[in-house]
This record gives sequence, C-alpha cells and structure tokens, in this order.
Amino acid sequence: MSDFSGKSVMVLGGSRGIGAAIVRHFTAAGAKVSFSYSGSPDAAAAVAAETGATAVKADSANRDELIAAVAGAGALDIMVINAGVAKMGDPLTLDADVVDRLIDVNVRAPYHAGVEAGRRMNDNGRIVIIGSVNGDRVPVAGLTAYALSKSAVQGIGRGLARDFGARGITVNMVQPGPVDTDMNPAEGPLAKMLHGMMAIPRHAHADEIAALVLFLASPAAAMITGTTQTIDGGMGI
Repeated sequence: MSDFSGKSVMVLGGSRGIGAAIVRHFTAAGAKVSFSYSGSPDAAAAVAAETGATAVKADSANRDELIAAVAGAGALDIMVINAGVAKMGDPLTLDADVVDRLIDVNVRAPYHAGVEAGRRMNDNGRIVIIGSVNGDRVPVAGLTAYALSKSAVQGIGRGLARDFGARGITVNMVQPGPVDTDMNPAEGPLAKMLHGMMAIPRHAHADEIAALVLFLASPAAAMITGTTQTIDGGMGI
C-alpha cells in the first residue's frame, strides 16, 4: 500500500459499503480524510469514530449542498466520487421522480463534484469515480435508468481527464460488478443468478474495490487517466 501521509482526501458517499472501505484504507495509509453522507447518520458516525475521518452531511442530489461540501474540503489531493443509488424496474412503470433522483445522484453529482474538486485541487491530484459494469453491459431487464447513469459517468471521466490533464490531474472510473454490501449481499436472492454470469463466481469484497482505488490514487498510476478499470470477476466478458 502506498503512503498517503499528508494527502487530503474526500470521499463522496463514505458511510457504508464500498465508500466506508475506501475511507478505512486511506486513513490506514496516513491520509487526512473527509467523507460525505446523507441518509445514514449512525453509520457515518461509526466510520468517523473508527477511522478519525471527518463526516460531512451533504445530499448529493442537492447541487448547492454538494458543491459546498467539496469546497469546504479545501485544496484536495484526491477526490473519490462513490455516492450513488440503484433502482431497477420496468421503464414503463418506474416512477419518473425516482429516475430523476437517480440521475441527480449518479450523473449530475459526479459532474459537479468533479468540476468543483478540479477547481480547488492541487496539481498532480487524483479523481476516481465509482461506476458499474452495467455501464458496459445490461444483462437483465429493468436496468435502463441505472445503466444510463453508469454509461454517462464514463463520458464525465474521460472529459475531465482531458480537461485537467495539463495539470497532472488524473481522472479514472472504477467499475465494480457484484460487491458484498448491505445493498447487494453475497448471500442475497440475486446471488446465484449474478454468479452464473461471472468467470469468478463470487461477490467482490469492498476492500478489493478500495485497493484498486488506492492504486489509481498513488504515484504509480500517474500516467493512467481517462480509463475505466473494471473489477467484476469477469461478469462483463
């Protein structure tokens, strides 16, 4: 693991699952970390107490709150945009307000957070956006809105990589497949179906996703930018 001592890191959506694992890994590597949360105050408080990171309440669907939270973090070295929502359903019946909120959190928030981070970020900084293998592949019905949002993230990441590259700032997307979290447990009702699509038939661990994020944030990844790094056990092949 790289040494991130002295580095300022912000994780959007850091109270649970993948985000909490990312917070733990960065603090263990010596970074000064802040993270946002919205609907899980108890989980956020527990992660903050465990790691020493600073929890900041901000709804990623609220542009003003989001931008204020990023601006409040000051001159960042690393921004990880993890906050996201998932909603499956028949597009003919899925509530339009639910879809709009999904787009607000999964598309608008990464754009505005990435731009605000870049505005204040130190040269040679890192932005990592957590996407999904569903940005490349839609294996079952009912994923239209979610897949739309995760495909859009790819365009955001490639565009910001081009816009910020002259300053040595890299921007990359990490695309997990199934990950063992409370939203998609490894023993859940969808597990057998999901594992049947995978070359390595198991859920990933959140720590495995965090390890890839830390690599992309490290000096070793200084020439990796604008890429989608898929970590899905072969689900998308």
